[in-house]
Amino acid sequence: MDKRLGAQYYTIREACQTIEDFDDSCKKVSEMGYKIIQLSAIGEFDAKSIKEITDKYGLQVVCTHRAAKNYLENLDAEIEFHKTLGCKVCGLGAMPGFNANEETIEEFAKNFKPVCEKLKKHGLVFAYHNHSFEFVKIDGRHAFDILVEKMASDNFKFILDVFWLAYSGINPAKFIREHKDMIPCIHFKDLKIKDQKPCIAEVGQGNIDWDDIIDACKEANVEFALVEQDICEGDPFDSLRMSYSYLNKKGFI
Repeated sequence: MDKRLGAQYYTIREACQTIEDFDDSCKKVSEMGYKIIQLSAIGEFDAKSIKEITDKYGLQVVCTHRAAKNYLENLDAEIEFHKTLGCKVCGLGAMPGFNANEETIEEFAKNFKPVCEKLKKHGLVFAYHNHSFEFVKIDGRHAFDILVEKMASDNFKFILDVFWLAYSGINPAKFIREHKDMIPCIHFKDLKIKDQKPCIAEVGQGNIDWDDIIDACKEANVEFALVEQDICEGDPFDSLRMSYSYLNKKGFI
């Protein structure tokens, strides 16, 4: 497992909508100690401009979240975008419609299986990011498992989200071990209870067993760990800093 800790830019999306703000945000992230990043929900910048800025601050883009329509309507441009960045993992943030049933899974597989195969020909990986809705049960089986079965592609991988697994009642470490070699990237975010409700928290500030998860990641050949916090109670940069400090003590750099 790459011990360089990553920052998922969805956490700081509001500070990345202009190229000037993106530059400033990359500077702050680099100064915290982060060395790899995932691009998600940033402004519509060209890959060359992004690469110039990330190179300036010693940051490597290892993963993205791109819109479904980008993959379905202009895949050649997406391939070029990722190759320019030097980024191998082409991510999708969620199934369109955030609804997993027999019909939506069948439609997703029909549309995205060709995407997987074309990306593979170009040495790129297609990776899907889970939430909780993929863990509804359909005839006794999780929608997640049906999705994997329907895609039937060795180039269909996961950007696995630890928080949403725990939120769904799934043991994250066990799940990671059961999906060895299918998880190039993983999202680290904690789960805490506030006002009797589960909430997203900085890593180390909640109830998730990080030692077991980190061990499971090593066993399952997870390559990159990225800190993500969808909602922050304070400054998102402070949240990234807190998570980095905790994980740095666990051996990440």
